[in-house]
Amino acid sequence: MSSVATPNGATPVGTLSASGSFSGKVRHIPIATTYDTAIFTGDFVHLVTGGFVEVSTMTTAFQTGLVGIFMGCAYTDPTTGQLTFSANWPANNAATDAVAYVADDPNLIFQMQADDAIPVAGLGFNVSVVQTAGSTTIGRSKNALDGSSEATTATLPLRIIGFVDGPDSAAGDAYTDCYVTYTPGQHAYTVALGI
Repeated sequence: MSSVATPNGATPVGTLSASGSFSGKVRHIPIATTYDTAIFTGDFVHLVTGGFVEVSTMTTAFQTGLVGIFMGCAYTDPTTGQLTFSANWPANNAATDAVAYVADDPNLIFQMQADDAIPVAGLGFNVSVVQTAGSTTIGRSKNALDGSSEATTATLPLRIIGFVDGPDSAAGDAYTDCYVTYTPGQHAYTVALGI
């Protein structure tokens, strides 16, 4: 509902690709042993030196190596020895075989809620991200779009391409639910310079 603040990060819903096909595919990218920051489903992640993925801290500008959206992870629990699938990466986990499931399509369309009203006139504008700690209870991100940031600024990381339209959601609602994609040239796979 767009009248209630319920931010839950980025949720993949489709693609801009010519095929129009979206099958929810993810790529497995390693997480460094004892990486000390929690990652939640719906958080943006970026590639770092060494071939690992870490949570993105981008807000008003894209972050080098931005590769996609975290969709969970798998690792062998160092205490129990059991293969574990989790909606979030617990900070300082000592697992040596952890992999993140990353929705890494640079043409991905995803749904995000804004922390403020975004009118229809915001369609096509670029926006920034509000970073908020995720929920350890459900493993979900609480990041949102910055509802007061829409502008033509090329360095803002995300672009509004539509609004969720339904019985409880419409453009201009108090906490507008939007369809967004990466601003052109922001995703790691579309930038000529490597990480």
